[in-house]
Amino acid sequence: MSHSKILIGGQWQDAVSGQTLPVINPSTGETFGQISRGDKADVDLAVAAAQAAFDGDWGRMPAFERGRLMMRLGEAILDNFDLLTDLETADVGKPVQQSRNDVTACARYFEFYGGAADKIHGETIPYLEGYTVMTLREAHGVTGHIIPWNYPMQIIGRSIGAALTMGNACVLKPGEDASLTSLKIGELALQAGFPAGALNIVTGLGSEAGAALSAHPGIRHISFTGSTGVGTLIQKAAAENTIPVTLELGGKSPQIVFADADLDAAVPFLTNAIVQNSGQTCSAGSRLLVQRSIHDELLDKVAGGIRAMVVGPAVRNLNCGPMVNKKQLDKVNGYLAMADGPKGNNGPRIVAQSKTDDDLPKGGYYVPPTLIAGVPRDHPLAQEEIFGPVLSVIPFDDEEDAISIANGTKYGLVAGVWTKDGGRQMRMARKIEAGQVFINNYGAGGGVELPFGGVRGSGFGREKGFEALYGFSATKTIAIKHD
Repeated sequence: MSHSKILIGGQWQDAVSGQTLPVINPSTGETFGQISRGDKADVDLAVAAAQAAFDGDWGRMPAFERGRLMMRLGEAILDNFDLLTDLETADVGKPVQQSRNDVTACARYFEFYGGAADKIHGETIPYLEGYTVMTLREAHGVTGHIIPWNYPMQIIGRSIGAALTMGNACVLKPGEDASLTSLKIGELALQAGFPAGALNIVTGLGSEAGAALSAHPGIRHISFTGSTGVGTLIQKAAAENTIPVTLELGGKSPQIVFADADLDAAVPFLTNAIVQNSGQTCSAGSRLLVQRSIHDELLDKVAGGIRAMVVGPAVRNLNCGPMVNKKQLDKVNGYLAMADGPKGNNGPRIVAQSKTDDDLPKGGYYVPPTLIAGVPRDHPLAQEEIFGPVLSVIPFDDEEDAISIANGTKYGLVAGVWTKDGGRQMRMARKIEAGQVFINNYGAGGGVELPFGGVRGSGFGREKGFEALYGFSATKTIAIKHD
């Protein structure tokens, strides 16, 4: 397979325009390949191929046979573990171990959904005498999937995996900054026996291929993961065709630490949640809310954890790799410049940064993990999604104050609460506006079974678990009068 090809109807082909985009290694800034620059013409072909598959062999395939294909694809991903790891490390800039974790997670999604394929059942509903009423869950048809560059394999698993399991035919538009593992998984799907057109992949720019896909009249459902601003554009495009959308958007997730928490147990979670994938994570724990009585103690512990970390090239498998591109590098550095204000307790100040590895490639996009204290709750560092390894510390007084700060942004994706008080755990979990709340942990190890998504500016709809399967299907009610 050539990385410069796109996948339409089971065939690898050039974009209609013949144009390509460079593939850049963010650890070095060097170009090491190319992908096709697909656009509306390619999306039209992909949607037609998907519709043909849905109307043909793929749409007629029994659920248990779809499940077998999903399981085979999961096995194929594990069989190509090292290759996929290397592609993700070079393309996204993830440290090797993080890429390995993503390959494992991707395979796990296909395993999970493969086992679930024939277990989504309808119901019978008690109704009037002389009637039998039942419900069915049916595939939407052709679904569009626009995924970002930060977690290509994981999001393929939770989005494409769920949609295919329910019998939809898919058109995938990967992030232009990281398409290589998506293309490889497309190749593996064909090898596993997926019918031509069940999965189509069009690489290209979001403003071209992505916009064409979200507005295409042949699409019956759109799934998008990315920024809140682009999510709004996706909704508007989908509204023109009156189709449902699943939106997993940005976040400014709080980690809330009370005075009774086990601080030593919390610190590794607090630091890892901001450096995972260099902070380029929607669910990154980017706000550290600390009860005032332990503020200085916890700040010292977290600062020590940050200073012990090392940022460097992804292949060196350090704590933190580079930003994905120069645009992201400049954006994060712009936020760091906001911490050059008043010192003491009167404004944001940098209190700790990680180490930088020796001999960094000059063209790489590196930002050291950074801890910033003295951040006012209404400051851009506390309100805006930085999407980099920057952790802002905000003190609070009591539960009510913590809730006010936690819910005081436009986002509502994930939150962490650290306390030994069982009553407080439940009060906080119920009052925090977020799609996931973790108590005395953060992330629960990924958890492919755990529904994931946000509220407010973080989007709506749910991925992962059985909830995703419900979202990629529609309920049909059948009422039979037999008397």
